[in-house]
Amino acid sequence: MVADPAALRRAADALAGAKGPVAVDTERASGYRYSQRAYLVQLRREGAGTWLVDPIALGGRLDPLVQALDGTEWVLHAASQDLPCLAELGLKPGVLFDTELAGRLAGFDRVALGTLVERLLGYRLEKGHGAADWSRRPLPADWLTYAALDVELLVQLRDVLETELERQGKLAWALEEFEAVRTAPSPRPRTDPWRRTSGIHRVRNQRQLALVRALWEARDTVARERDIAPGRVLPDSALMEAAARNPANEAELLALPVFRGRSQRRMSGVWMNALRKAGALTKSELPEPAGQHDGPPPPNRWGDKDPDAAARLAATRAALAAIAEANTLPVENLLLPDLVRRTCWQPPADLSPESVATVLRDGGARSWQIDLTLEALAKALTATAPTPSD
Repeated sequence: MVADPAALRRAADALAGAKGPVAVDTERASGYRYSQRAYLVQLRREGAGTWLVDPIALGGRLDPLVQALDGTEWVLHAASQDLPCLAELGLKPGVLFDTELAGRLAGFDRVALGTLVERLLGYRLEKGHGAADWSRRPLPADWLTYAALDVELLVQLRDVLETELERQGKLAWALEEFEAVRTAPSPRPRTDPWRRTSGIHRVRNQRQLALVRALWEARDTVARERDIAPGRVLPDSALMEAAARNPANEAELLALPVFRGRSQRRMSGVWMNALRKAGALTKSELPEPAGQHDGPPPPNRWGDKDPDAAARLAATRAALAAIAEANTLPVENLLLPDLVRRTCWQPPADLSPESVATVLRDGGARSWQIDLTLEALAKALTATAPTPSD
C-alpha cells in the first residue's frame, strides 16, 4: 500500500528498476461520487511486485511515479475507462495494450477480464468489490486483495492475446487501435445532458420538459458541489414525478413519496425554486420536444425522410456484416456505427474510392479499417431506393 511520500518513492524506484510492461488499473466511486477521479491506482511490473497507490492520501501528487513510468508500455483492460482519471494524476502511457480491445479483435464473444483470464490462463478471479464505494477510508483488506488481483495476471493475459492476434494476422490492426485509444482527445460535453434522464421519453409537453431540465440542473449543481453521485442526491424517478405533478408549494412537494425523507425535506427549497423558475419561463424559452442533433436523424426515420439514404445504410450494414463475419470481428469494431450513419446520410458527391477513403479517415477510421471496408463501402453507397412500380 502506498499512502505517504516515502512509500511513493519506494514504489517509483521499484517500478523504474524493473522491466517489461506495467499492468495498470484504477478503482473509482462512480455510483457514489460526482467526480470520476481515481481513488486507488494498482500497478504491477515483473520484478517490482504489486503496488496499490492511494492518490487521496497523497493529495494527487504522484510526481515520482510519473517519472518512473514515463515512456513505458501499460497494459489495461478497457483502457478508455481508466485513462482519463489517470491523466488527471499526470499518468499517461508511452505505449498501450488494451486486453479488452485485444479480445474483441481476436474474435472472443465475451471479453470481461475474469472471462478472458479463465478462458486463456485457466484461473478464476475472485469477484466482489468492483461497484464498491472506493472513496471510503480506510479501505478494507479484502477490497485491497480484490484490487491487487485485477493486475495480477494482466501482463500474462497480454502476452497470450498478442500471440493470438499475431496468429490471426491482426496484431498490426490491434496496435493501431491501441494507439488510437491512447491518443484519443477528451470527449466533447454532451448537448442537453438532462435529456438522458430515465423516463423522459414519456414526456412530450414542453412545460414538463422545462421542469425536468430545471430539476436536473439543480440536482447537478448540488451533486457537483458535494461530490455526490446525482442519483444519490435525487433519483431520476423522483425528478420525473415532481415534473409530472408540478406541485404548487413545498407541502405538495413533500407529499410525494421520495420527498418525504429527512434529507429531501432539507432540500425542498432548492427543488421548489427550480420548479418555480421553470414555471415562469415564456413559451419561447421552453425546450424543444426533440433535442438538437449535429448528426443524422434516427435510422428508423430514414425511410420517410430520405429513402435513398435508407437504401445506402441497408446496403452498407449488410456489406460490413459480411466483412466482420469473414474476419471474426465485432462489426462495431470494423467501423464506428456513428461514422457509418453519417457517411450513409451524407455521402461524398464523388463516390470514388479516394473520396470515400478521405471521408472515413476524417471520421477517425484507422488505416486497417479503411483497407478492409473501402471497396465494399464505395459500392454500397451507390445503392438507391427501389422505384415504386405502377
